[in-house]
Amino acid sequence: MDTRLNGTVTALRIAIGLMATLAGLDKFFNLLANWEAYVAPIAQQFLPVSATAFMGVVGFIEFTVGITILVIRPSLGAFVASAWLILVAINLVLGGHLDIAVRDVVLAVAAFALGEFEQARAASPAPIADALRSGRSVTA
Repeated sequence: MDTRLNGTVTALRIAIGLMATLAGLDKFFNLLANWEAYVAPIAQQFLPVSATAFMGVVGFIEFTVGITILVIRPSLGAFVASAWLILVAINLVLGGHLDIAVRDVVLAVAAFALGEFEQARAASPAPIADALRSGRSVTA
């Protein structure tokens, strides 16, 4: 991957990682929003637990995904975040929160792009380093 993109990828990684981590933490404190209000009524019918307990599980998952993006394995966390955000958007559509659903779809696309960038960044240094060690040209 072109090293000129490193700063952009890092900014995306920090933004998406912090977003997931902080949103996950807030599921326990409800400082930013009353998260239970965003569980679609139809989804609540199928939950084996209360909306509050469900949001606790959601918070744990989001926190874990955020930490994975920030410090463990960014590409894996980003792809999980992307799929997760699509599921959240579906729930929001079912609950009539279309404006927020659109935002989450855009965030899912950004998370997917981050995953692709991180995979490219992880894969690209090895061929260059091998070429430099062997004295071959780095250009293709």
